[in-house]
Amino acid sequence: MCGRFVLFTVGERLLSAVAGLPGVASVGAPQGTPDARYNVAPTQTVPVVRLRAAGEGLEALVEPARWGLYPHWKRDEKGPTLFNARAETAATKPSFRSATRGKRCLIPMDGYYEWKDKKPRFVRRDDGRVLWAAGLWDTGLDRLSCTIVTTASAKPIDWLHDRMPRFLDDAEVEAWATGDEDAGRELLHPTPPRVRDRLVATEAASEVGSVANDYPELLGPAARA
Repeated sequence: MCGRFVLFTVGERLLSAVAGLPGVASVGAPQGTPDARYNVAPTQTVPVVRLRAAGEGLEALVEPARWGLYPHWKRDEKGPTLFNARAETAATKPSFRSATRGKRCLIPMDGYYEWKDKKPRFVRRDDGRVLWAAGLWDTGLDRLSCTIVTTASAKPIDWLHDRMPRFLDDAEVEAWATGDEDAGRELLHPTPPRVRDRLVATEAASEVGSVANDYPELLGPAARA
């Protein structure tokens, strides 16, 4: 699962990372980019990246969205917070079915937290690059919202939890964000080894357990070295 994550690559650095995605010809962020966050929780606002064909390249749009999907048919805020969508059922579950067909996005993160034996760990790439989580978006209640797709975990991170975000590698980004329904379904499988093998998990500060805490020291000394 993914219930907390981190994004400190913001501002021009975030826009530069988006511009570096394969095929992206232009990047827009009409509402700006978020401040650095070290303990993002469900229902809070996160940036989503939506791609569309534009001439000979892709146009990327970075926008703020509620983390917790409001399906287009949603009429009130009652019900569970849909912050994760299981890849195995996303294409058929009513809450996610429509979004899986053609409302797919990227959710950037520098890493995420997971707990093992009641101790928090911070999971990140060993080379410091941004991770691109497969996301779904919708506009129920007249608000842009999103959810993170999760899959079964696999080595080298499966010791930590049996679920993990579905991270996309560069070769998968365009198909996920702009492909047809079949292209989206074909990517509802675990993160490929070329991304998983770069993941490391180090001890994080216990204070991350409270959503009120949001500062760099939560990452732990190994992640901040």
